[in-house]
Amino acid sequence: MSTQTQNFSADVSRLLDIVAHALYTNHDVFLRELISNAADACDRLRYDAIQNPELTKDNPAFRIHIYKDTDTRTLSVVDNGVGMTKDELAENLGTIAKSGTAALMEQVGKVEGKDKLSLIGQFGVGFYASYMVASKVTVISRKAGEKETWAWESDGRTGFSLREPSMEEIAMLDGIRGTAVILDIKDEGVEFLLDEKIRQTVELYSDHIDVKIFLNTPAETAKGEGKPINSAAAIWMRPKSEVTKDQYTEFYKHITHGFDEPLMTSHWRAEGKIEYNALLFIPTMRPWDLYDPSRKHTVKLYVKRVFISDALDGLMYPWLRFVRGVIDSADLPLNISRESLQFNPLVSKIRSGVTKRILSDLDKLAREDSTAFIVFWGQFGAAIKEGLYDAHEHREDIFKVCRFYSTHGDGEKFVSLEDYVSRMQPDQKEIYYLSGESAMSMKHAPQIEGFKSRGLEVLFFTDTIDDFWLQHAPDYKGKTFKSVTKGDIDLKENEAEEKPSEETKNLTQRLKDLLVNEVDDVRLSRRLTDSPVCLVVSEEGVDMQMERVLKIHQKYTGQSKPVLEINGKHPLIQKMGVMNDNQSFADAAALLLDQARIIQGIPVKDTAAFTRRMAAFMEKGLG
Repeated sequence: MSTQTQNFSADVSRLLDIVAHALYTNHDVFLRELISNAADACDRLRYDAIQNPELTKDNPAFRIHIYKDTDTRTLSVVDNGVGMTKDELAENLGTIAKSGTAALMEQVGKVEGKDKLSLIGQFGVGFYASYMVASKVTVISRKAGEKETWAWESDGRTGFSLREPSMEEIAMLDGIRGTAVILDIKDEGVEFLLDEKIRQTVELYSDHIDVKIFLNTPAETAKGEGKPINSAAAIWMRPKSEVTKDQYTEFYKHITHGFDEPLMTSHWRAEGKIEYNALLFIPTMRPWDLYDPSRKHTVKLYVKRVFISDALDGLMYPWLRFVRGVIDSADLPLNISRESLQFNPLVSKIRSGVTKRILSDLDKLAREDSTAFIVFWGQFGAAIKEGLYDAHEHREDIFKVCRFYSTHGDGEKFVSLEDYVSRMQPDQKEIYYLSGESAMSMKHAPQIEGFKSRGLEVLFFTDTIDDFWLQHAPDYKGKTFKSVTKGDIDLKENEAEEKPSEETKNLTQRLKDLLVNEVDDVRLSRRLTDSPVCLVVSEEGVDMQMERVLKIHQKYTGQSKPVLEINGKHPLIQKMGVMNDNQSFADAAALLLDQARIIQGIPVKDTAAFTRRMAAFMEKGLG
């Protein structure tokens, strides 16, 4: 019998140790994960058998067996699902979280306790929870339609081996396909050598599994012995009134392999021209790959309870990629490929209906449980706003759930666009906003001083995506979005407003002449009330925050010149208006521009010159 041995990498060994010990307080998790994996294997073969019925001809009834052997102190979990080849065993079980091991290790090192546990769940390494209770795990598997059977074996520390199994091990499989996971139970896990403990765990965590689970061997079941210990009814096909909150939670954990609870659950049956059942969840925790460039969703598509795909393009919008759950259609065809199915017009109709329902439920959550909604928006708000340019047909409903910080109140609470519009002044035609990196920094931005003094509310746009959706959704209910840092906004209260002095008017021309290479224009500001100076852009220019984002994310090389606005009523500006010393005036002008840059978060171009000028002015002031 030939055996091939391979060591785990250092990261994999460390991760195995974390999985085995970070979850140590909840032993039951390992069995839930093994049953979940077995059910997935049955789902995948059920789909493959549509195209190739020969795969299940000799063993058509899908099932899972769990049984113990007290003499050998082993617990076995056996399924007659799709099975694995030798290469698949090495890849799937020998390479933990192959899509993100390095990223997981980096994040796990930064957190402790429950947060660490949740991170592990997000990376889908549930199989390795077996090592909480097992000193050794052996996996016997034969791929459906293949002739060879292989054994994978590991103590969870040093590495793993691949070998040909014995006849006794092959006999553990349920027929001629599937997978058997055999755990050598440690002292810490002896309770799982009791039938009653196994039964309780299955009933608690896996009653919803759409595959019959037996508490005996495949051979005993083949003789007609034993009854299923779970209801084996697809939870999404059952009426809401028959499903408890705990059952929803356990199903959510089953499909996500996570440890958090769903923040929102949406369960409904769509009837009419197109019919489908949907059970969808909003996670409490943000998936680790939420901002992966691929923007792939993971909602599972079933057709007549046959699993089709968990990554069907077109089933969910990319901006709803954080949604988890199941959609089961009775109208889609079973006998075509996944690739062809994604172009079926019924899929886009399902997507539209699902999107409307999710947005409606989120709007309801915002009205009925503001605390939960704020948690949701903090985690997923930026992704939702991608839909403002991705899905114009749902824009109105997306706007309903959008939230922003603003100058209203203390500026630390989210406001809706509906709230903003209800507070607009009678003659106000525009929705004012300011883009920046954080609401805290924008609360004190000089550009909003004039708006605040006149009772005009300003929204704070803090997400990178805000600068992009504005190009596609420029208005809300006929009110145009207007950046407070763009163009010459007229905030005059009346014609009797105090006029600037001649010295102040002349000052703008002197500054223009001096700063001609640095700014596009210098003008008196109606935005400013307290600060002496600020930067804005022309009406046709690129907003400063947008330009910064483009430079970071799209290697934008353009360099637009800003407009320098000065506060004619500020003592500093008035004193500069009567300065006669040309060199002192030039230094003051340069300092004024650098001050405006610093406030805007723009680096000072010449730090040495800035510090020299600042030191000189401080010396004069202290003298």
